[in-house]
Amino acid sequence: MTERTDADAVAASSASAREPGLSSAEVARRVARGEVNDVPVRSSRSVTEIVRANVLTRFNAIIGGLFLVILVVGPIQDGLFGFVIVANTAIGIFQELRAKRTLDDLAVIGEARPTVRRDGTSAEIGTSQIVLGDLIELGPGDKVVVDGRLAEADGLEIDESLLTGEADPVLKRAGDEVMSGSFVVAGAGAFSATKVGREAYAAQLAEEASRFTLVNSELRNGISLILKWVTWMMVPTAIGLIISQFTVQNHDWREAVRRTVGGITPMVPEGLVLLTSVAFAIGVVRLGRRQCLVQELPAIEGLARVDVVCLDKTGTLTEGGMDLTGLRMLDGADQEHVRRVLSALGRSDPHPNASLQAVIDACPPELAEDWRTVDTLPFSSARKYSGALLTEPDGTTAGWLLGAPDVLLPEGHAALAEVDRLNDEGLRVLLLSRTDRDPADPAAAQAVRPQALVVLEQRLRPDASDTLRYFAEQEVHAKVISGDNAVSVGAVAGKLGLPGAQRPVDARRLPAERDAMARVLDEGSVFGRVTPQQKRDMVGALQSRGHNVAMTGDGVNDVLALKDADIGVSMGSGSEATRAVAQIVLLDNSFATLPYVVAEGRRVIGNITRVATLFLTKTVYSVLLALLVVFWQIPYPFLPRHLTLLSTLTIGVPAFFLALAPNKERARPHFVRRVMRYSTPAGLICGTAAFVAYLVARHHYTGSGALDAETSAATLTLFLMELWVLAIVARPYTWWRVVLVFVMVLGFLVVLVVPPLQRFFALKLIGDEVPWTAVGIAAAGGVVLELCWAWVRRRDTRETAPAAPATT
Repeated sequence: MTERTDADAVAASSASAREPGLSSAEVARRVARGEVNDVPVRSSRSVTEIVRANVLTRFNAIIGGLFLVILVVGPIQDGLFGFVIVANTAIGIFQELRAKRTLDDLAVIGEARPTVRRDGTSAEIGTSQIVLGDLIELGPGDKVVVDGRLAEADGLEIDESLLTGEADPVLKRAGDEVMSGSFVVAGAGAFSATKVGREAYAAQLAEEASRFTLVNSELRNGISLILKWVTWMMVPTAIGLIISQFTVQNHDWREAVRRTVGGITPMVPEGLVLLTSVAFAIGVVRLGRRQCLVQELPAIEGLARVDVVCLDKTGTLTEGGMDLTGLRMLDGADQEHVRRVLSALGRSDPHPNASLQAVIDACPPELAEDWRTVDTLPFSSARKYSGALLTEPDGTTAGWLLGAPDVLLPEGHAALAEVDRLNDEGLRVLLLSRTDRDPADPAAAQAVRPQALVVLEQRLRPDASDTLRYFAEQEVHAKVISGDNAVSVGAVAGKLGLPGAQRPVDARRLPAERDAMARVLDEGSVFGRVTPQQKRDMVGALQSRGHNVAMTGDGVNDVLALKDADIGVSMGSGSEATRAVAQIVLLDNSFATLPYVVAEGRRVIGNITRVATLFLTKTVYSVLLALLVVFWQIPYPFLPRHLTLLSTLTIGVPAFFLALAPNKERARPHFVRRVMRYSTPAGLICGTAAFVAYLVARHHYTGSGALDAETSAATLTLFLMELWVLAIVARPYTWWRVVLVFVMVLGFLVVLVVPPLQRFFALKLIGDEVPWTAVGIAAAGGVVLELCWAWVRRRDTRETAPAAPATT
């Protein structure tokens, strides 16, 4: 066994044995040759991709073609819809560029900064500064950022599950290859970079982990499905409308073209996709200001839909730091000797975890200056202990283990009663024990002599209690899943007010069968002694019961569960591995940010459902009007300018404000079904009312200018009907929503009473009888709308009520 001194002695006496890494000159030569890890950070689409995605759309092509037709036949006011599309597209590009800048900035903050050894000195650098042949140091939780070959290995265990799917860590030795995308579970080492840039596997993983994307979203998929239906409806309806209008208006082909375009244009819900993208993008910007990096846009929506959030205690409910509050001597051990052993153990580990760091703070290295470290065993979450072979000043060499008492002590040992009592107080307890075996021997933990209980107190996050209360109020069930002692975890959760914390479950007694495990998980709130593989199994068991599961964590033992959860949330100070697989990274390490993420997701989902109803109501009544016109063989009642005016006042402007407004409605599934359930009857009622008013006007008006008068009456009715739909969608009312509806009414009145605007929009109400009849038809339609809306809402409530989880 190779003898090794503590960390300070290594630096002083064996620097020559440690590889110094590349020299500055060698680094410069490699940079000049382009052998640099120059993969750009891709936190979003490129500017070209953003412009292309917003401009080159199916509906922009349709609207653009219709706009060109209007430019030929004129007048320009019938082509206003084209300028609206240009403005909407520009807004979409601008908002996504803002989101891109935010994401790029945040991605740089959350970027991995590996420790590289150059000229014999270790320093953190950005991943893009790594060159071929660099010597990169590794410690617990570090991600392997480029491919390489190990030059040094000290008990190094690497998890390659992200590459191979195998959950068990792999013990690595000097000379072994390491692949980018894997991460360190235990031990330490250093490797030489053999592949950098786009040749390394990390380039592909990083691209996928941090890409700005809109996939796997119920909202996005639902809107795509709706747009597909709209396209299929548009084609035959538009063909029939074209034939009809050229037949009716055979004496004036320009008027036929204008009326045809007026019928086709409103069928396109062009603003719906734009507003969805804008709502998501603004959500990213808002969360970015709270130091929350959203690596995939649907994560905002996804977290709003979760009904179970699994929390890792350490780093989530508690802060990373701990304090050693006492030592309980066992079997007559000498306290001063125990403190020296703890000091030596602390000095032997160059990468201490939070527990060992608390020991180091309480037992400084000076206490064991004359002790030597012969060999070390790094902490592993699978073993639940660490160890070292230490030589005392008198030459005595012995193995020492520091870890979980219930793992190192046999069941029924007298010391376990004291451990349970301390755990009941929410304290964390480690056992220091002596062994005659090599600590690396798996049998070392079976033959120990207990020396002392090391009592640690975890620092609770001040915001954790309020966050748990928020989740309880929102009917999101919190499950604390930890590798620590179950009783201790329950005590911590109890201090934070988590319901069910007084009944913690030891995961070692959980049934292995998925359904049985799921039943226990549904009933419990706190689970201790959970292994990394069990965390993954628990997430799968909860999902098998229909739950949408979010998993939070910061340690390497959380990675597998984060990968499998519907939404993975990592702390910014967590390991590189957890940040790589999580969809959401809390860069400021504040668990209290999660309620804002949930609220932002609910805002997006609720508001897009609102505005989708407005847009699709327009699509439905446009298709209905086109069919009625074809059947009756009469001119289409509207010119493009009329529908542009109505769409702007009752859909475009209000939808923009409604999409960005606060909204705390609980997210519900079946987006498409719920939207179509509201918009279809609303569109049918609006279209029917407008057509009836149009027929009444056609019966009343004769002579030249009759068509303009008929169109004005139909426009008035349709505006009032759409305004009624807007008033329903805007509920519950707030002062600004009332003002919004009032301003839209005022805008329409201004058009009706100002002569230049009357001429521009070809709107003039003639006489009193028909306009008031149009108002009466709209009022009757409004009553039918209210009745239909109430019926749909009761049905919707009746369907969703049984599925709602019980309030805790």
